Amino acid sequence: MTERPLHKRSLAIHAGTRRSQYGEMAEAMFMTQGFVYDSAEQAAARFQKSGPDEFIYARYGNPTNRMFEDRIAALEGTEDAFATNSGMSAVNGALMSVCRAGSHIVAARALFGSNLYLLDLLTRFGVEVTLVDGTDLDQWRRAVRPGTTAVFFESVSNPTLEIIDIQAVARIAHAHDAIVMVDNVFATPVFSQAAAQGADVVIYSTTKHMDGAGRGLGGVICGTRQFIRETVEPYVKHSGGAISPFNSWLLLTGLTTLDLRVREMSRSALAIATALQSHPGLTRVIYPGLTDHPQHDLAVRQMAEGGTMLALEVAGGQDGAFRMLDRLRLILISNNLGDAKSIVTHPATTTHQRLSEEDRARLGITPGLIRLSVGLEHPDDLIADLRQALD
Repeated sequence: MTERPLHKRSLAIHAGTRRSQYGEMAEAMFMTQGFVYDSAEQAAARFQKSGPDEFIYARYGNPTNRMFEDRIAALEGTEDAFATNSGMSAVNGALMSVCRAGSHIVAARALFGSNLYLLDLLTRFGVEVTLVDGTDLDQWRRAVRPGTTAVFFESVSNPTLEIIDIQAVARIAHAHDAIVMVDNVFATPVFSQAAAQGADVVIYSTTKHMDGAGRGLGGVICGTRQFIRETVEPYVKHSGGAISPFNSWLLLTGLTTLDLRVREMSRSALAIATALQSHPGLTRVIYPGLTDHPQHDLAVRQMAEGGTMLALEVAGGQDGAFRMLDRLRLILISNNLGDAKSIVTHPATTTHQRLSEEDRARLGITPGLIRLSVGLEHPDDLIADLRQALD
């Protein structure tokens, strides 16, 4: 759009814009299932090869969806992207499109519960899955081998906020020609440098920060144009995981304020973590922006800031955590994150309740652990609410 590269904040407002003949200011929403052809010959030609502004069917592509895909690819620094109907549909699409019986996936053990479920599902179809401690590079080196199809991890794990070294894991994986797939939800496109740091595929649940108002589901897979159009698109469009144009339109409007929202949330998260560090009602405050976080230096190098998420371990186990949650007045109990409203959840009984007690303990998901997604409320109000609940 200009001779010099634009800042992400500007790209989030302008990148990928398509205007109709009416020259509308806002992004247009094309709510249509199909598209009309001028002739039978044109229809036949389009099914053979569609141009960048030629569409066939909403499950295959749509002008509003394409605007969103182009915009998020520009933000992420990848050649292309494909939008899906949920974050888990994006993870499923990325993994399933490259796997077959006999494939080998190496994944970090610390993952969102649904991601763990999907990896278990893959094993039922003959895919070998090896789980490792994502922060231990020696475990990655031992697990990745010639013939490994892909490595998969969350750049910041849910909910214990472990930071995975994208560059280091990418070097290990690429030495064996394995694809590097990164679930980057907690990092957000604002702080993400995943593609530049070696990720081949970057996956988001757009339901979270990109929407930012709890309105609709969505996901996106970012990568090279060849990977997106030749590997991901055929799988997703035929398996039915494409996003609704209405949700893409919501996400386009959400992206315009993404940079401002996420940076403010991150500043508030650091203020909250700092204020609560010495509270006697907590046995642990986990936040990558604090210097006592085990991967603080890596977090700063990889993301520049600590992000919008905290984990708090409440004294008294599950009983203590529940009492504290029930006393919150401003912060809401829910299992979403990245919203303008601050949200807390108890992972052991919600997002990770399927795991055995032993597996939760191995991941650091203790009975007293709560996950806090910091919203846009004034940090002083959030700190006061947390303190009165803990007191």
